[in-house]
Amino acid sequence: VQLQASGGGLVQAGGSRVLSCAASGRTFSRYGMGWFRQAPGQEREFVASISWDGRSTYYADSVKGRFTISRDNTKSMAYLQMNSLKPEDTAVYYCAGSSIGQVSTPTRLYLYWGQGTLVTVSS
Repeated sequence: VQLQASGGGLVQAGGSRVLSCAASGRTFSRYGMGWFRQAPGQEREFVASISWDGRSTYYADSVKGRFTISRDNTKSMAYLQMNSLKPEDTAVYYCAGSSIGQVSTPTRLYLYWGQGTLVTVSS
């Protein structure tokens, strides 16, 4: 599976942004999908995960209630709706695919990674 994230850009604090992740390959629907982010000088951290069928989701505490992960298996797409953005959400966001079909958080479980898209939240 090859992944390509898009949708990053500059947004004001309190604003919204939708990130998209396009997947190639016929097995997209088998994989759990996740979003991670990496701020300058910091380690990559988990943001959100969704199961292969979209029925289960899981979020980091820092984004719970503000971000929503979703997927459309018919289009081989995953999304991250980000609302009420804060300056501390500024980071490069990566989509990733896990061979485990259920939600998962550890980076090591994700085998496939997109190239990342930068989200900058201004105060």
